[in-house]
Amino acid sequence: MNLKIFVLCLFIFTLSVFAQELPPGNLAHTFSIIAVDSTTGEIGAAVQSHWFSVGSLVIWAESGVGAVATQSFVNPSYGPRGLALMKSGLSPRQTLDMLLEEDEGREFRQAALIDTRGNSVAYTGEKCIEDAGHLTGKYYSVQANLMLNETVWPAMEKAFKNTKGSLAERLVAALEAAQNAGGDIRGKQSAALLVVRGKSSGKIWEDKLIDLRVEDNPDPVKEIKRLLMVHQAYQYMNAGDLAVEKGDDTGALREYSTAEKMQPDNLEMKYWHAVALANMGKLGDALPMFKYIFLQDSNWKMLTPRLVKPGLLKISESELQRILDQTD
Repeated sequence: MNLKIFVLCLFIFTLSVFAQELPPGNLAHTFSIIAVDSTTGEIGAAVQSHWFSVGSLVIWAESGVGAVATQSFVNPSYGPRGLALMKSGLSPRQTLDMLLEEDEGREFRQAALIDTRGNSVAYTGEKCIEDAGHLTGKYYSVQANLMLNETVWPAMEKAFKNTKGSLAERLVAALEAAQNAGGDIRGKQSAALLVVRGKSSGKIWEDKLIDLRVEDNPDPVKEIKRLLMVHQAYQYMNAGDLAVEKGDDTGALREYSTAEKMQPDNLEMKYWHAVALANMGKLGDALPMFKYIFLQDSNWKMLTPRLVKPGLLKISESELQRILDQTD
């Protein structure tokens, strides 16, 4: 037997045994969506529940493979096992059938899988607590159980299909629609958003594009939407850092200033914008920004001289002193 196939079979067998020994009480009754962006190929999943840390149990995704949602009386092994089976070449339907066949608690489960081509499949067991159901289509699957009413998952489908924007934004729109339609009958507590690249680069630290969780919050969907906006701003910050590494001061200024416009109250974004201005010889524009930052938090003033040695702040001693004198 091929060693790779043997190892995969051993892995799946081990998880199958683990699944039969799961303790009771993983009650992740919830609503979720898994989807693929037909343009970018990105794979994503999003979830909300009145259950602590729902993202750690329900949604799973891997670049070049697909995504899984496992919920209701959740069997978390469906996540890694489902991805492993699809990675081995099985379709979402074949994978789901195998998972259910091996699960004595299948009638309590709700699960959905999607592959990189947008082929989706879902299952709602007969013993899932009402209202419960799912809808699948090309590039998405929405599923929910223990809902206030039966309009929740159709509202998710409609929002995902009709919302413009990135995959992450469309996933969050689906969560918002579900909550607006009634959501979890018990209320709200946690949410999560996960997006990975469609094609694997072999570098998991690059392939995972978004991994946000709200573990315990009175309005988790609203908070996950806010975190997504912060995440998007920090993407510009990261691009600014890369520009600094390459000695591209103009690029750094562009990226940092864009981030600051998105998060105007964020001192760090304002600070690196000011540093970029100083490095481009625009100290006059930077000084008022440094002053504002230092008055808010003097630690930024303490940090500033430390940037000179590694070359992150390329100014003369007199110019540095002018910066530090801003709050004197």
